[in-house]
Amino acid sequence: MEENRQATVYGVRPKRTFREAATKYLLESQKASLKDDALHLRLLDEYIGDMPIELVHMGTLQTYIEMRRTQGVKSRTINYALQTVRHILNLAALEWRDEYGLTWLVTPPKIKLLTQQDAREPYPMSREEQTRLFNELPEHLVKMAVFKVNTGCREQEVCSLRWEWEERIPELNTSIFVIPAHTVKNRTRRVVILNSEAKAVIDQLRGQHPEFVFTYKDHRVLTMNNSAWQKARKRVGLTQVRIHDLKHTFGRRLRAENVSFEDRQDLLGHKSSRITTHYSSAELGNLIAAAEKVCVIKTRKSHATF
Repeated sequence: MEENRQATVYGVRPKRTFREAATKYLLESQKASLKDDALHLRLLDEYIGDMPIELVHMGTLQTYIEMRRTQGVKSRTINYALQTVRHILNLAALEWRDEYGLTWLVTPPKIKLLTQQDAREPYPMSREEQTRLFNELPEHLVKMAVFKVNTGCREQEVCSLRWEWEERIPELNTSIFVIPAHTVKNRTRRVVILNSEAKAVIDQLRGQHPEFVFTYKDHRVLTMNNSAWQKARKRVGLTQVRIHDLKHTFGRRLRAENVSFEDRQDLLGHKSSRITTHYSSAELGNLIAAAEKVCVIKTRKSHATF
């Protein structure tokens, strides 16, 4: 009753913790990378979870920042967590209103991101490096890597790829995948063009699982960046190659083949001012021809590789 009187008469906001705000955010957000946000918020909870949201600012976040730095975490990763905190506090100040019509927070604090002087540069692989690395990967993972390095898909786009997203293009005797916006980072439907190497992977996997394209022991693969990937990198001396570098590799090879900037944008799924989810057969044919320029068929151990 007193809280109600304070809120309705004096406009005093009820005390809410950052944990309450984080929980509300996770329950209501439709962000494609929400699992990543949840992981960072779980780590933050130990430091600011019980703290009233009006006390969360750069000063109270310093303990968390220093802890992550001592763990050797890059500034880019720490900034991801800070951006998530900033977004939640902005929502609390600008959008969320309680039963009294009051926002959760009067004004959002300024959350300043760290200077990324330790950011790792992209590492596009050479053909020789790709062969060495892929030869060390288990069968299911090499198929995912081949698909990724020939389509420029993000890791979660590969892991979540579903057969129901495949669309046949009879006049071109091929198919494409149209990934719904809610699973794409930039929230725009993603058209995945298949060159001959990516199409060969899809044809090998067709019929193995009723729902997901990429599976292991009849279950969806949740991440490519697993222990098998880490051990393979170490065995061939390519620890600098990250999963995302497969996308960079595809982009670099397209540029080396003089594929236009606009076509590279479309093939890599970058957001642009053009409508890129409804192509004519001619446009699809041009994109397939562009993606085909990066193909080099090789031989791998006892089965076909790329």
